[in-house]
Amino acid sequence: MLKKFLWGALSSFVGAWVALALFVGLAVVVVIGIIGGIASQGEPAGISKGSILTVELNGPVSEIAVTPDFNYMDIVNGGITRAQSLLELTTAIKEAADNKHIAAIYLKCGGISASPATLNAIRKALVDFRKSGKPVYAFGESYSTADYYVASCADRIYANPSGMISLHGIGSTSIYMKNLFDKLGVSFQVVKVGKFKSAVEPYILEHMSEPARAQLDTLFNNMWGYIAGGIADARKLKSSSSIDSLIGKDYIMYAPMDECRRAGLVDSLVYERQVDDIFAGLVGKKKDDLNFVAPVALTAQTDWGTAYGSKKQIALLYAVGEIIDQGGNGTIDYTSLVPQIVKLAEDDNVKGMVLRVNSPGGSAFGSDQIGEALDYFMSKGKKLAVSMGDYAASGGYWISSCADIIYADALTITGSIGIFGLIPNVQGLTDKLGVNFESVNTVPGSDFPTLFAPLTETQQAVMQKYVERGYDQFVSRVAKGRHLSKERVRQIGEGRVWDAMSAVKIGLVDSIGGIDSAVRWVASKSGLAGSYDVAVYPKAESSIWDFIPATGLNVLEESLYGALEPGASKWVARLGAALLRQTPVQARMMPVRVTL
Repeated sequence: MLKKFLWGALSSFVGAWVALALFVGLAVVVVIGIIGGIASQGEPAGISKGSILTVELNGPVSEIAVTPDFNYMDIVNGGITRAQSLLELTTAIKEAADNKHIAAIYLKCGGISASPATLNAIRKALVDFRKSGKPVYAFGESYSTADYYVASCADRIYANPSGMISLHGIGSTSIYMKNLFDKLGVSFQVVKVGKFKSAVEPYILEHMSEPARAQLDTLFNNMWGYIAGGIADARKLKSSSSIDSLIGKDYIMYAPMDECRRAGLVDSLVYERQVDDIFAGLVGKKKDDLNFVAPVALTAQTDWGTAYGSKKQIALLYAVGEIIDQGGNGTIDYTSLVPQIVKLAEDDNVKGMVLRVNSPGGSAFGSDQIGEALDYFMSKGKKLAVSMGDYAASGGYWISSCADIIYADALTITGSIGIFGLIPNVQGLTDKLGVNFESVNTVPGSDFPTLFAPLTETQQAVMQKYVERGYDQFVSRVAKGRHLSKERVRQIGEGRVWDAMSAVKIGLVDSIGGIDSAVRWVASKSGLAGSYDVAVYPKAESSIWDFIPATGLNVLEESLYGALEPGASKWVARLGAALLRQTPVQARMMPVRVTL
């Protein structure tokens, strides 16, 4: 009996390990198949004559590619995704305009998530693409406002007969938590400069202040006027007020799609299965012969942004995220950005730089360190242009303000020249909990500021002077960089945010334009107008995700099928994929293929 038990246990143990080994072995095949199969899409042979670039308008769009953590189970489950980046999308669209094998662009709308400036940059790239004479067609089961704004520039817009166009204006919702913190016994002591510096309001007020409401009302109306005007012009409607009427009076998002078509928002109502027929007629091919390519297939064919060895180099340096001391991925860490700026300043191959800023601000200390490094770069006689993305506000504007020239997208949010401090006091909470903190210090008050007692009047005054000193430093930097008086900067400062169109009028921004405009300016001022190369920093580290298209793709079965002998049955690939999706230990019958 014991012998039988041990033999059974051993066989189960071996069986589990055999299953695990098969599991891992097949995983290796999948990874190799993914790299080999998808990487080949980037080769010129993968883009045949009459190919169609598919731009998926769904999910989030980052400023630059962010390498996600490698998740083996994503591969196993066939749900491989890589976040799209604005740089990749716009580069692919530009390449498509010049590529003789690309016949059109297909905008597949499915809920893109991006800020207005990012959407506008994609849209502008599509408008420029159409100048090549090639068409852009858009289709969506349903359109969000973001989807529709980008798609509105297309030659033709198709929609599902049962879908909807969710058009609405721009707005935001803030949560005010003072009553909650009062109940908890937590209060916040604020020191700030700028009546519009409203980031502290949710902690200390029950409702939005009038200055905060007024600045947002102006900001949103200006931005929406630009967006609605763009839609109206592209769709040949009377004016932007036509869009407002469709939203506020006709409630177009709840209307039948036939009504959207009659209103001029879409051209035709079709089902997704019919889209291939449309493109087949466009390029003169059979539906089964259509070749839809992903953006990565085009970006793989260009060396733009990788000229690190060029002696005529324009550096394109990205500063994206919140400015944090010792920050992590997705933030601006001055301890890594400053050395990068210094290195570029001292590199003789780098003739000038474009700083791409997409930041709502953050650490005042970190902002100052980055600003000083940029000053050092310019002290080398090298030109510096700033290109603003979605945001370049507060600390984001601090690091931008002393550049030789500032470009921004029309829908960039910038300014917010102000500083604040927010010091919580949890004494009320600790009293409720029956907890008491006692300190012993060699110098009275040396533990200031503390969370466990309110500030004294003297301490409050000290903190206020500290913040005002920082604000004066901010104002002085802006005044110097923008060639304005300190009095003028204080007038347009006060923590107020501005849309870029208004920022141009008041001198905070020089011109509306994107990265290309900034690069051309630096090249021209550096004596490289006729010949220059661009290198993107920080350098991206290569990973398996570089081989995976930005959009979602279920590649498991196809990768296995490609790794099998020529002529093998796809059923074998499906069987292997099913095995890979299982955990190593299963209680099930053997797979049996039943045929009739």
